[in-house]
Amino acid sequence: MPAVIAELKKFHRSNGNAGDSLFDLGCGNGSVAAAVAAGGWKVSGVDPSSQGIAEAKEAYPHLHLEEGSAYDDLVQRFGRFSVVLSLEVVKHVYAPRDYARTLFDLVELGGTAIISTPYHGYLKNLAMAMKGKMDTHFTALWDHGHIKFWSIPTLTTLLNEASFGGIRFARVGRIPPLAKSMIAIAHKPKSSSQTPDNITSRTSFFCLLESPL
Repeated sequence: MPAVIAELKKFHRSNGNAGDSLFDLGCGNGSVAAAVAAGGWKVSGVDPSSQGIAEAKEAYPHLHLEEGSAYDDLVQRFGRFSVVLSLEVVKHVYAPRDYARTLFDLVELGGTAIISTPYHGYLKNLAMAMKGKMDTHFTALWDHGHIKFWSIPTLTTLLNEASFGGIRFARVGRIPPLAKSMIAIAHKPKSSSQTPDNITSRTSFFCLLESPL
């Protein structure tokens, strides 16, 4: 969470008061949305869990959180936002391209999407294999568990396909090669005429040593 808050502060420094609306795509029980709202953001959000939304409404009645998912027409319901936050969601979606299109549509021109998911890379996978942890980590026995396991290249491809640009990554938790999670920061072009075909999209990553989200 500290890395996410740092990105939101960076967005405010870059945009001033021009952007203070945030959408939490997969808000769960609303705890993250509430923490972000405490920083001055105007927060809305959805989650497919009716129980999660019931808990959110009870705990944070001042927030605009409703039942819904990335497969719904969320722009029609909520409009577009300066920042769209989606933490630990993309690992659960059956149709990631539909999710990414919704994510892109929700972001205003010139806005930012922030996505987190467990990190996977060669050295981490090798370490798990050497310790005999692969069956545990990639278990098929977890009801409603993770169904997508992302790396920096695969998540970059997904976001590029959705027309995001300027993608960069932070790895958080443990040392970077064995990081628990990664955070992708992706930008929507300021003009609808800018697409991956006529702009240069560069992907970079940086590392933050901190506790996991």
